[in-house]
Order: sequence, then C-alpha cells, then structure tokens
Amino acid sequence: MDEHYPVSKKNKIRQLSDYANYDREAVQRILDGGLVAQVGFIDDASTVVVPMIYGRKDDVIFLHGARKARIIRMLEQNNEVCLNVTLVDGLVLARSAFNSSMRYRSVTVFGKPKLVKSMDEKIRAMRIISEHSMPGRWDELRAPFEREVKMTGVIELCITAASAKESRSMPDDEDDDYDIPIWAGVLPLTAAFGELIGDARLLPGVEPSTTAKSLQGRIV
Repeated sequence: MDEHYPVSKKNKIRQLSDYANYDREAVQRILDGGLVAQVGFIDDASTVVVPMIYGRKDDVIFLHGARKARIIRMLEQNNEVCLNVTLVDGLVLARSAFNSSMRYRSVTVFGKPKLVKSMDEKIRAMRIISEHSMPGRWDELRAPFEREVKMTGVIELCITAASAKESRSMPDDEDDDYDIPIWAGVLPLTAAFGELIGDARLLPGVEPSTTAKSLQGRIV
C-alpha cells in the first residue's frame, strides 16, 4: 500500500499549502484522535453536514446511526461523501486580529459509502466504533441483542482520497507590528476526559472496572 494518498484536484490543499500532509499515517493518526466526524453529502440537491460517531480500520471508516434514521438512508443513496475531523490544539494570539489564528490538526477524506448489511459485519463494525471512543469496553459488556443490531445502521466508507492539515505555528505578524507593546504567543488547548460519575441505579458494591478507570483523564 502506498504511504501517501494521491494528490488530485479533489484533495489538494491550496490555502496554507505548507501545512498540507498527504501521508497515510498522518491522516490515520488524526482520525484516530477524534471522537466526532462532520459528514457532508447531498440530499435532494441540497448540501447537508451531520456530526457522526465513527471508527476506523485501515483505510475504511465506519459510521453509526439508527437504521431507519434519515442520515443512514441518505448516505446509502450518495455516490460519494466528504468527511472532516478537526482537533483544535490552541489559539494563536497575534498582535492583530487579522493574523490571529488557531493551532489545529484536521483531516478531510472522500469516499464511496456502502450500507453494511451482514449481521456479522455489522457487529464487527459496531465493535470498531465502540473501541474507537471507549477502548477495551466492548469485551466487558453484554453481547448485542439481535434486535439491537437490526436497529443499528452502519455505513462503510472506503477512503478514496484524503489530506491532512496541521498548524503548529507561532504568531506571524506584520513587520511593523513587532514594535507594538502587545503580548503575543500561543494559548494551548488540551481536551481530556474527567472523572467517572456512577449511574444512580448501580447495584450495591459494583465499582468501575480497570478499563473504565483507565478512560479517566485520557487526552483526546
């Protein structure tokens, strides 16, 4: 498999092209760091963007929703969809509003959606999606009921084109602005999970598992 996604008119980054990265590993690393994907598609000649949870296996992204949900029906009917995941790492505080910006990592992928119909394949995809956001949790839970699997819609999106864009810059001000006595720099942003909050209907003596405890404080 090629280490880089082919660059075409579709995925070529033109604005701030120095931030562009078409490396397959970089794209997958950012995808694996996100929790929610913004999925764009065409619905009755209108453009629609919907947030969806997801999981990845190699060059395939699995999207999850209710089987009868409009989003699953619309995705199934589209020949191609566009998906974006963006991770914000901080604010770049420049000496002017024009040059202020953000530090971020983002990925945009294109692919052809396909509805997963096989029960076994759906369960496999559901596990991949679950493990993406809650690593190790799937094996602790009861197995899905057949009716639950039937009620779940899973879209398989094979990546046909992709690009990553990563900004780690400091302020890049106008030459004259460096003489202005205004503080400039970066305000980092770190997103992390907090502490577990138990359900009110927990059975007496039931404590969080090692896996659940390990999710606390996890940086995303």
